[in-house]
Amino acid sequence: MGIPTSDDVVLIQHAKTSADPSVVTVNCPDKAGLGCDLCRIILEFGLSITRADFSTDGRWCYIVFWVVPDSTSSSHKLDWDSLKNRLSFASPPCLIPFYFDQKSNGPSLPPLYLLKFCFVDRKGLLHDVTKVLTELQFTIQRVKVMTTPDGKVVDLFFITDGMELLLTEKRRVDTCRHLFAVFKEYCISCELQLAGPEYESLQNFSSLPLTIAEELFSSCTQAILMDTSSSKKASVTVDNHLSPAHTLLQIQCIDQKGLFYDILRTSKDCDIQIAYGRFSSSVKGHRNVDLFIQQSDGKKIIDPKLQLTLCSRLKAEMLHPFRVIVVNQGPDTELLVANPVELCGKGRPRVFYDVTLALKTLGICIFSAKIGRHSTEDRQWEVYRFLLDENCEVPIASAKSRKQIVDRVRKTLMGW
Repeated sequence: MGIPTSDDVVLIQHAKTSADPSVVTVNCPDKAGLGCDLCRIILEFGLSITRADFSTDGRWCYIVFWVVPDSTSSSHKLDWDSLKNRLSFASPPCLIPFYFDQKSNGPSLPPLYLLKFCFVDRKGLLHDVTKVLTELQFTIQRVKVMTTPDGKVVDLFFITDGMELLLTEKRRVDTCRHLFAVFKEYCISCELQLAGPEYESLQNFSSLPLTIAEELFSSCTQAILMDTSSSKKASVTVDNHLSPAHTLLQIQCIDQKGLFYDILRTSKDCDIQIAYGRFSSSVKGHRNVDLFIQQSDGKKIIDPKLQLTLCSRLKAEMLHPFRVIVVNQGPDTELLVANPVELCGKGRPRVFYDVTLALKTLGICIFSAKIGRHSTEDRQWEVYRFLLDENCEVPIASAKSRKQIVDRVRKTLMGW
């Protein structure tokens, strides 16, 4: 494949028309989980992957993504140069020996900043703030939203900067000025600084009631909530005859905007190496995916129990990447959304954006919101909790209304 210069690690061919996809090519040394990391960044920029080809010999990797703007993304002009820089930064450097220690070269955690934002409340404002922060390439790690009795809202956003410029005063000042310019008379105050000890208090949900946790993470409950018709099912076939060195996984599944990410995320967490993969275009709302894989020791997957475990895990992650419920918290109504956290500790992109968009579309007001982590027996989850405003014009108490909320939130998250 040859060794490209640093400028050629990521190449972007822009779409000729609005109906065409843009093509993103990554050509660099391989590392464990690289495909998953690149997919996560692409999703962060509000893009959907319509096709993908992936090949590696274990040392060098070549990936091509065909991408289009996600239907829920804003009309904000996409910063392609920043996307290229982010993808290049996530890729291992070219001019190093192939035997480099991948673990020692992992990216360091970006510094966490606290944005304190106070404004006069209005319908849909939380999503509008989230939209602006997303456009500025901030990733929301935690959030706490509180409504005061006099109709003011105090937002605490714990964010990281995709551009890694918040250490400069200019970036911090420009961010606050931009928020004031966008929200004008609604904006009361804005402060942006390095996060302190207050972040630790939001790390976990020690107060998540056991009954709610059981309902949220119960596979039985989710099976009832999900459409189990044949159109919503997935199949994963294992073939060890086609290749002498690799196991072939043939996947058929209903399409959703994070499907390729969910497949690569699951493979990464299961320590599965993909030598070649093809993520075909959607046909009538369904996808075909072919993956030639090995275990981390370079062997095929022969053990029937291991095959069954991998296939079951893939089906669950492709069909049910989210848990969504509406519950009573005393006299209040609360929406809870959960998604698995990668073993590396990173959460799924743009979940808060999509949930607040769904609630804004339904005309439902948010009284308070927060994000935290919750651990079950086998994994960690990112949990989003929204206390819904009972005084909103839209009724939320009836079973029909709550089902409508769950359906709209889930469909927005899945891109349906």
